Amino acid sequence: FGVDPTEGIVAVEPVGDDKMRLFLRRGDRVETRDEPFSPFILIEEESFLQGFEEPHRVEPLASSNPLRFVVLFDNWADCRKARDHVRRVTGVLPSSPDAPYLFLSDPVHQYLLLTGKTLFKELAYKDLHRLALDIETVCAPGYDFSNVQRKEDRIISIALMDNRGNKEVLFGSDMEEKEMLEALCERIGRLDPDVIEGHNLFNFDLEYIVARARMHRVRLPWGRDGSQPRLRRSRFTVAERIIDFTRMDIFGRHVVDTLFLLQYYDVTARELESYGLKSAAIHFGLSEEDRTYIDSGNIQWTFDHDPEALKRYNLDDARETLALSELLGYPFFLQGRIFPFSYQNIFVRGNATKINALFMREYLRRGASVPKPAGSGTFEGGYTDVFVQGVVKNVVHCDVASLYPSILLSFNLKPRGDSLGIFLPLLADLRTFRLDAKRRAKESTSPHEHDYYQALQQTFKILINSFYGYLGTVLHNFSDSQIAAEVTRIGRDLIRQLLDRLRDEGAVPIEIDTDGIYFVPPPGVETEKEAGDLVERLSRELPVGVDVEMDGRYLAMFSYKKKNYVLLDHAGNMVIRGSGLRSRGMEKYLREFLSGMIRLLLEEKG
Repeated sequence: FGVDPTEGIVAVEPVGDDKMRLFLRRGDRVETRDEPFSPFILIEEESFLQGFEEPHRVEPLASSNPLRFVVLFDNWADCRKARDHVRRVTGVLPSSPDAPYLFLSDPVHQYLLLTGKTLFKELAYKDLHRLALDIETVCAPGYDFSNVQRKEDRIISIALMDNRGNKEVLFGSDMEEKEMLEALCERIGRLDPDVIEGHNLFNFDLEYIVARARMHRVRLPWGRDGSQPRLRRSRFTVAERIIDFTRMDIFGRHVVDTLFLLQYYDVTARELESYGLKSAAIHFGLSEEDRTYIDSGNIQWTFDHDPEALKRYNLDDARETLALSELLGYPFFLQGRIFPFSYQNIFVRGNATKINALFMREYLRRGASVPKPAGSGTFEGGYTDVFVQGVVKNVVHCDVASLYPSILLSFNLKPRGDSLGIFLPLLADLRTFRLDAKRRAKESTSPHEHDYYQALQQTFKILINSFYGYLGTVLHNFSDSQIAAEVTRIGRDLIRQLLDRLRDEGAVPIEIDTDGIYFVPPPGVETEKEAGDLVERLSRELPVGVDVEMDGRYLAMFSYKKKNYVLLDHAGNMVIRGSGLRSRGMEKYLREFLSGMIRLLLEEKG
């Protein structure tokens, strides 16, 4: 992905208005190189630039899409002036789907689009120098939570651990808070990490550090050019939730919050009790046997009476942060190789935006004109239904592997604006990658390896399924709601066809969830092989490229309502799906009671 073969890029940053600085990892060293940068906008008509006096050059683009001219500038300031000029001439804001021009506000994104460069080519994830940071603070008597504005609520411990074997705790009994902050700056400069990681890093640790540094008049020269971090309010979307956070940008480095990784993971897994670091570490088997735990209300007491325990606790937080990122961060590292964004932006850009960038990069490389969004109409979604409620024994689950992507590929459905025909080949490559990760997750014997590949396939499942969702959006250039509606229509027809065939075989359907069916197999189908043979017969009757797989066999299932059910496998493990049965808004004791009650029902002990 990306035509430029430059290897080892770990960061790209604007230098002045007309250059980009590349940071290239060469083993343990990082080299820099400055390259020229010519920003651009796309426009429908050359006449939009009449009266614009700054230097620029207009190049026509091939094919018949509306955005048929690319305008290149000598520097970023002139590009922004041109954007403002075209906005005045057309009377349309650049954010409008109907805008007769396209301006991309991220200069690094523009540079990567035009050059075909991507981050991390020929680097392994372990090559990326990652530094975990975690702080502990105290709280003034009479209060429940630390307040950065209260002078006495100081930072008392800063743990640092990287993936090169370095670890250290800067401790408040050894130095004043000001000295701790100065020491932190020295360590970041000396260790020179590519990435700084933490859990709830944006909305707590970093905000706290910056505020306390301001209080003590300590400069934070964390950038690779000696500059201070830049903070601004930002937001990103996970599923239907919009999450606000205080973003930090550090020149030449990336900042990664593992809290975001948990939220992305749980979009499809729906397994996590909470998004807290310690809970997640236990869930994924990352916490060590001798891990130190301290209640937040006992931090001050432990600092005063057992400082070594507090140091261990703080360092364990950093260790688990690093381990969590190691487990869940790899898919995003791979996306850094694919998409023309900075690594930090990979985590906060939506999947549709990433897909749009792939198309944009290739169209610009080939000198082809770019479509405007085709509009978004309402259309019917996937087929879901429940036929049996309560406890059901001997259950098989079959599903269509990547249903919507398979339909797009098998029925050759692509957006009408895709004049170069790149939509389907891109989808095919990503689908192959995801199915390979899914296979490896199933074959894994190590729990850690299973979680690793499971996280990988879930991330790419969301990504490739977003090719369908992308078509129905209103803001992206290659969207096409008519094609999106056709995909869901075919999907509903295929699932109904499967449903009819199962009933013909004598099976009893329990629940349908868009791309899969839970059912009781017909009489005579008792072993795993017999159930597999049945599913294989069903698969042969579907169009080529649309494959049905047996996804699991279960001793029992508790069917509650659409998308809410509990499965008991043959090893005695229970899987709970659906917010009606596993909501983080439910008190823990209620979740545990409900889980125990359902287990008794499934095991016929209730």
